[in-house]
Amino acid sequence: MSRMLRVALATALVGATMVVGPAPATATVSAVPRCAELAGKEIPSSVISLPTRGGRVESAALVTQVVSGRTVEYCDVRAALFPKDPSAPDIRLRIGLPVGWNRDTMMFGGGGYNGTIPDIAQNVPFGRPDQPTPLARGYATYASDSGHQAGPAASLDGSFGRNDEALRNFAAGDALKKTHDAALYLVRHGYGVRPGRAYFAGGSTGGREALVVAQRWPDAFDGVISAYPAWNNMAEALYLGYLAQVMSRPGAFPGPDKQTLLYNSVMAACDGRDGVEDKVISNLGGCHFDPRVLRCPRGADTGPTCLSDPQIASVTAASTPFSWPYRIASGERYYPGFPFLSGADMRTPYLGFGVTAPANPMPPTSAYGFQYWDQWVKYFLTRDPGYNSLDVDPRRPGKWFPRISYLSTIQDRNNVDLRPFARSGGRLILMHGSADELVSHRSTNDYYRRVLAKVGARPTNEFMRYYLAPGANHANFGAPAFAATWDSLTALEQWVEDGRPPARPVVQDPRDGRTRPLCEYPRWPRYRSGDPDLAQSFVCSQ
Repeated sequence: MSRMLRVALATALVGATMVVGPAPATATVSAVPRCAELAGKEIPSSVISLPTRGGRVESAALVTQVVSGRTVEYCDVRAALFPKDPSAPDIRLRIGLPVGWNRDTMMFGGGGYNGTIPDIAQNVPFGRPDQPTPLARGYATYASDSGHQAGPAASLDGSFGRNDEALRNFAAGDALKKTHDAALYLVRHGYGVRPGRAYFAGGSTGGREALVVAQRWPDAFDGVISAYPAWNNMAEALYLGYLAQVMSRPGAFPGPDKQTLLYNSVMAACDGRDGVEDKVISNLGGCHFDPRVLRCPRGADTGPTCLSDPQIASVTAASTPFSWPYRIASGERYYPGFPFLSGADMRTPYLGFGVTAPANPMPPTSAYGFQYWDQWVKYFLTRDPGYNSLDVDPRRPGKWFPRISYLSTIQDRNNVDLRPFARSGGRLILMHGSADELVSHRSTNDYYRRVLAKVGARPTNEFMRYYLAPGANHANFGAPAFAATWDSLTALEQWVEDGRPPARPVVQDPRDGRTRPLCEYPRWPRYRSGDPDLAQSFVCSQ
């Protein structure tokens, strides 16, 4: 049933008065949340499927905000869920109940170590900025801090990991279901009617959370958008720890000038392999770059025009799969590394290699990933804030092996059997940028291939699409080669509600209007003829 028809037939709410029966074909649901009645409301533990001590609404107030260029009035609900362990932090959540509700809900995922509540008025990851966000479309939107409150380090604060319940809330995703259950309870009481379809959208940690909800609670969400997902969270942490050790060696760190040299050299070697030189490398499989061509004379560091032997070793380690020579409980064995081009252009180097070599204490100007590893070692692994993270060797963890193996069962709960989600009618859009500098697109390629192997190609195609956007980096941060945006939410709505899967999607860079076809992996956009700024000049090739 289409959204227009479903809305026309929906229960219409005006204030607290319920009008039952089919509405005129041109009508829309007029749902006015009973905001004042929610203030101070208790959330019983019985409505939450995982253990809590219930919760309470701390505030509820009607607010007016300009969202996506339109004025939106909504009930801004702030609530807390109480942990079973009194020493654990609360889960803090926020819900937006709009006037003119469309009867559906949208949950947002977080980022990094979370610790703050995502903006409930935001767009979905890679969303088109000229299209309305979910709240502006009439969705009841909600999100939580995943069960802890970050300090000044924000998304790089891993200190909550010393508490077992807080750790599971974040790493295993328990806070996701607790938040979802509590939010739907408050939505029902806010409007006096059960919500319709439920959607989830997130990128990075939020992308991992999107896959977690599809895996663990296949009946909870009808449609899911997962972007650049850090799905094998601990596997990547081990890889980052190894890379931090390599780059902390004397003379091994390639500074910003060396990173620019590497970027320009890779671009010169590979840019035209997709048929056009446009600073976007689409033919990743045809890009074979050997950093040894940049070797300084005799391997010594003689300046910004070449790489020393230790620097060549560092960039090679970054782009090579890292395997650990031991078995851990999750079954994960490796992380695939990053392409040389990660970071898109090198005006944002601190997201890739950073501007400062990893050290003890870890500099705030080192790579985000190295700081993430440092927090993981201090609070997840050793639970010793003074521990030197560079002293843990992911290849030979010694006494830390049992803890690493245990944490893998929490952080890398990777059940790629999504058949229960498909049987429930769920639909999943998976996206990644090929120049992502924080989460390797190669890892998402691996996830997709695992789903295909488990579920089968044809059944997978019935409920899942995976798109790789050339030139896009992590969350379109800074100045990517191509800032890919797409109205994936409308595409997902049509798939979930009308049974129409995405067809020939096109991404646009809002900075200059360039468009490209968004090709299903493993295909990529090859230039054919015509204006290279237009999607119709390209064809999806394999």
